[in-house]
Amino acid sequence: MTLEKNGIVPHGGTLVDRLATPDQRTEFSDKADTLPQVRLDERAFSDLVMIAIGGFSPLNGFMKKADYDTVVTDMRLANGLPWAIPVTLSVDEATAAPLQEGSLVRLDDSTGRFVGVLELEEKYTYDKAHEAVNVYRTDDEKHPGVKVVYDQGAVNLAGPVWLLERDPHPLFPAYQVDPAASRALFRDRNWKTVVGFQTRNPIHRAHEYIQKCALETVDGLFLHPLVGATKSDDIPADVRMRCYEIMVEHYFPQDRVILAINPSAMRYAGPREAIFHALIRKNYGCTHFIVGRDHAGVGDYYGTYDAQYIFDEFEPTELGIVPMKFEHAFYCTRTGGMATSKTSPSTKDERIHLSGTKVREMLRRGELPPPEFSRPEVAAELAKAMRVPEAVS
Repeated sequence: MTLEKNGIVPHGGTLVDRLATPDQRTEFSDKADTLPQVRLDERAFSDLVMIAIGGFSPLNGFMKKADYDTVVTDMRLANGLPWAIPVTLSVDEATAAPLQEGSLVRLDDSTGRFVGVLELEEKYTYDKAHEAVNVYRTDDEKHPGVKVVYDQGAVNLAGPVWLLERDPHPLFPAYQVDPAASRALFRDRNWKTVVGFQTRNPIHRAHEYIQKCALETVDGLFLHPLVGATKSDDIPADVRMRCYEIMVEHYFPQDRVILAINPSAMRYAGPREAIFHALIRKNYGCTHFIVGRDHAGVGDYYGTYDAQYIFDEFEPTELGIVPMKFEHAFYCTRTGGMATSKTSPSTKDERIHLSGTKVREMLRRGELPPPEFSRPEVAAELAKAMRVPEAVS
């Protein structure tokens, strides 16, 4: 981990900025009607944004074949720098065929709005099954990440990109804090050490416990819930954000916590995504990153702590961010508080374990999560969002 006057060094050494200047926007707009067009889905658009704001540093565009191949097989870019998830723009063969390497491609969002430009340097085919097995550890199409790979086009378009405008987030403009801004906030607060926390679920007592354990050892906590594309059965982003607002207001020291959104999309790649998430938070300025139980997992595809073990495959100086590994937290009825097996003298019968999946099931049945699992204000917000009564008869 390398610190400089502006905080931790971004991955690869420089924070990427691919936001078009006013002159570039004018130039691109003048050419817009003459450029070949590619329409981005939700994930590809969020990838474009993350590249442009530096969240995916050192990437300055969608991956060329040399980087793609080494990332898929070795979790490294072609230059040897650790990187765990391929970031590609895939299209079908009919879309790719007329595109010329060395030319500009207009990038539109899902509504057809002109949002960016790709400097097309390369187009190449790839082995979907090979990517699935290496990145997701399965070729099962029921895995949401694998399904995306199998459903997407057979040709990857590669090269640097430009984002025309950094628009405010439609739901959370107050929490849109990009890497350059988060680094400035940490610096203004004189935070030398900052721990990042990733989640796609509403906060519960186990999350709160490990966040506060981590906060005991660093200067600040960066709560960074993901609000990009997720599975259809995940709790909606606006509900999750309201739960975090409640927690920060009532249960955290506000001068030591920053709540901001992570605009990237979930891959559900388990261990590899844990590395990916850590490097993203490094780019946002975090020096530490919380890795808990089954990070970025889905179903039973990954072992409970595989996302922690994968960090041992890299030298600490290579990643440049410190993983803070926590066991599964639970409510201990013997001691009357949150704990893990490292600190609790309880037997299994004295431990209350509830996962996000179990909470969703409870809410659908009209049951509120117990206070041992969720703070009452958060439980009430979840109940309201799921349209269940606030009391169980």
